Amino acid sequence: MNLRQWFDLTFAPRANEEALEWAGNTYTFGEIDARSNRTARALLARGVAKGDRLCAYLANSIEMIDLYLACVKLGIIFVPVNILYRDREMSQIVTDAAPKLVVTADEAQALSAEAAELPGHSLPDSGMDGEDVAALVYTSGTTGVSKGAMLTHNNFAVNAANLIASWKIKAEDRFLLAPPLFHVHALGNGLHCWLFSGCRMRLLERFDHTTALGHFQDFQPTLFFGVPAMYVRLLDTPGDQARAIGRRMRLFVCGSAPLPAQTLEDFRAVFGHTILERYGMTETLMNVSNPYDGERRPGSVGLPLPGVVVKIVKADATEAAVDETGELWLKGPNVFPGYWQREDATKAAFVDGWFKTGDIGSRSADGYFTLSGRKSDLIISGGFNIYPREIEEFLMEQPEIAEAAVVAEQDRVRGEVPVAYIVWRDGAGDAGAMEARCREKLASFKIPRRFEAIEKLPRNALGKVQKHLLCRAS
Repeated sequence: MNLRQWFDLTFAPRANEEALEWAGNTYTFGEIDARSNRTARALLARGVAKGDRLCAYLANSIEMIDLYLACVKLGIIFVPVNILYRDREMSQIVTDAAPKLVVTADEAQALSAEAAELPGHSLPDSGMDGEDVAALVYTSGTTGVSKGAMLTHNNFAVNAANLIASWKIKAEDRFLLAPPLFHVHALGNGLHCWLFSGCRMRLLERFDHTTALGHFQDFQPTLFFGVPAMYVRLLDTPGDQARAIGRRMRLFVCGSAPLPAQTLEDFRAVFGHTILERYGMTETLMNVSNPYDGERRPGSVGLPLPGVVVKIVKADATEAAVDETGELWLKGPNVFPGYWQREDATKAAFVDGWFKTGDIGSRSADGYFTLSGRKSDLIISGGFNIYPREIEEFLMEQPEIAEAAVVAEQDRVRGEVPVAYIVWRDGAGDAGAMEARCREKLASFKIPRRFEAIEKLPRNALGKVQKHLLCRAS
């Protein structure tokens, strides 16, 4: 089955049910279906057809949803682009994807006006199957030129089915979605879980901590997908209001960046909910998740999702034992077939059918996986391996520290040494006292060489710390 056929299982029987809240308006599933059909006809009128690429350079909006669904129905390959990208980054993606059409905010309005004049009844079958590419989602490119991950209809469908089953998402849920739709967090997980389950969703243009509380109080969601930075902001919610939100909520999910164990504990104390942390990638969608029923272990991303096989591989290419550290390799129907027009990169990413994630972690005796960081973030100091996340977790436990990130700095003697970038809660802190505290709890080679005060950590649109920018941000 292709995604259009899956979506029809919701659109047809739930045509008159309320589906989406956007910008103060409410739309039924029938209206969402008809809007995307009209958008599809507008694209056909412009000469965009099956197999063509369409770049969407848009913030969250109903027009973004219209475009994605229209592309799915016609077999057009959807290429979402980060709206924070500027000319250089945008040019690289456009050159690589060679889209037939690039839709910006102005173009989206023009396309919507054209679509409004067209019929919204059903479209002819485009002849797609589950192995056809539905989207090209470009990697962040923080360690090189970004690559287009080809995600198929089956990748998206399997992922949605897994999450709905594992997280018990039902039509009765009220889903508040704030992450950007140009990222797989909101596109691959959020949008597809909404359409597969038939729940009611309120889409926000972006997460704004000054208005988020109002959305929780007004919409009264039962389900929320967020990133760690959002949960840190939500901790500012007054206690009585946080408890009221917690009583109505069924599930808070976190991903796209590591969730500090301290944030999970603080959130549980304030909201009365244990955040469910999971682990995914652009190339694979979701891989591992803490259980809905069962222990949601602080600092761990949980257990493999159905159909996903994970192993830990050491530097010598042998499989790691329990609690040994190595790179996570994956197999499963969620794993992408490769990178767009990059046979070299695709070949380098796979070994005997296993996808090499580049993420470092370990597996406990009872099967829980814990991530230590990216392979590219590993610090080798005097022959010792240092995983920055271990130091970051300790620093985040300290009451004086709001945020922390640890990166490598070149050293003539040791090769590399760790340096900590600190956002102090009161704007200033005692680096000497913090170093002394680290010496009490951490091995000597893990002690940061310096503690650099910084106003805020550089983050991408999903809240992931951009460590490659840190040295120039201080």
